[in-house]
Amino acid sequence: MPGSPIESVPIFAGLSPQALALLFMEGVDYAFDDGQIIFREGEPDGSIFVIQTGKVRICKNFGEPGEVELAVLQPLELFGETCLLETVPHTATAQAAGPTTLFEITGRTFHRLYKQMPEQYGILMLNIARDLSRRLRQLDAVYLSR
Repeated sequence: MPGSPIESVPIFAGLSPQALALLFMEGVDYAFDDGQIIFREGEPDGSIFVIQTGKVRICKNFGEPGEVELAVLQPLELFGETCLLETVPHTATAQAAGPTTLFEITGRTFHRLYKQMPEQYGILMLNIARDLSRRLRQLDAVYLSR
């Protein structure tokens, strides 16, 4: 995946070519059809997903009368990082909104980066924390506008 547009995802900013190669070498591509569920709220996981093409809906209470759409994510955005940072089930459901391709990086790969390149791992975790903070501010703005 080196040379890919995925390298421009903000969480990868500042990583060395060796760290990027490790992440991309072990990552897996997936394709989803429109409406297909990527994962459900409450399911365990330990991966992050980067959207290559298409869009992903993030919803609470999916398919229930109180369903709430939290976000519609675009190409080069990521999701699933909460389950990577702490061992909790997914807090929302992710659904493909149109044909969608994703790039998955597992928790095992992140652990390997931690063991082999701890400084690079630190950069990646700081970038993920910044991305989470940005998204929390966006959710706050949406919540306050209601």
